[in-house]
Amino acid sequence: MVQRILEADQIESLDPSAIPRIRSPERERVFPARAARLRELADASNPIAGYLRLMAALADAQQRALTGFEATPPSVELIRSAQQHSMPLIPALSGERDPAWRDVLLRLLDAVESAGPLTPPLVQLMEKLRALDAKELDAQADAIFAQRFAEVDPASAPFIMAALQVVWTDFASRIDPSQLPYLDTPGLCPLCGSHPVASVVRVGGAYEGYRYLQCGLCATEWHMVRTKCSSCDSTKGIAYHAIGAAHADQEARNESAKKAWLKAESCDECHTYRKIGYQDKAYDFEPFADDLASLTLDLLMGEEGYRRASPHPWLWPEQADQTDQAQGQE
Repeated sequence: MVQRILEADQIESLDPSAIPRIRSPERERVFPARAARLRELADASNPIAGYLRLMAALADAQQRALTGFEATPPSVELIRSAQQHSMPLIPALSGERDPAWRDVLLRLLDAVESAGPLTPPLVQLMEKLRALDAKELDAQADAIFAQRFAEVDPASAPFIMAALQVVWTDFASRIDPSQLPYLDTPGLCPLCGSHPVASVVRVGGAYEGYRYLQCGLCATEWHMVRTKCSSCDSTKGIAYHAIGAAHADQEARNESAKKAWLKAESCDECHTYRKIGYQDKAYDFEPFADDLASLTLDLLMGEEGYRRASPHPWLWPEQADQTDQAQGQE
């Protein structure tokens, strides 16, 4: 069966109410699908294959932690206020979070350790994380959410973020999508206010042919028309880049981009990019996993003069300078 993919002008001409605005994460599938995709992408040709397998074990641990877990839900008053003021429903940047996230972190560390032998540096990292008190852990969480890179420990951040993802994914899987407000800033998650990690053009059912941004924290997806920058909302100077066409002529580059299942969508207005995947070309595409596994594309975009719109939650830059993010993630 040939899947019909709508173009941006066709999408914009449709009744917006007919397009599902929100895709909530499926509680039983979000982390298992991520783990499976990470393992699939961790082949011999991938320069960070070992890291991808480690992160797959972490995603497995997240699913075990999520099973039976329920964080304290937002109050009716908070939901009403967020809707009234077009603010995220459960904002990560509020500084208030269920303290159970720290227990989730310990469970994740235990599960990763039991999944197989660890290198000495990883063992030391686990010991370091276990030794942090509540104040130190919350300070790291605050710095991660605020993207204060100089205050974030790049080695610890993926594990801390993984614990926080369990809490917010629990929220996202139990919230009625109709309760999520429309934000004044469309490029941020309507549930938690975090940045998207990447986007996907989906196939099947009500989502056929539509582009969705996936939140890097809670895995909520929200609709955004294509050929529009997810960082600055501009429709000018949007271009697509794919691996294997960096030194080809323009015609060859365009042809390569048409065939690619993963591209970088760049914007000449803000000089940033985010990756976009196409389910009609790779049905198992998972935005979080595929973004993490495609560092070669990040290096290509750095050579082209673009910077990431936001870092991957499991791969943090080692310096605060946003213009050097791609090099910091190498």
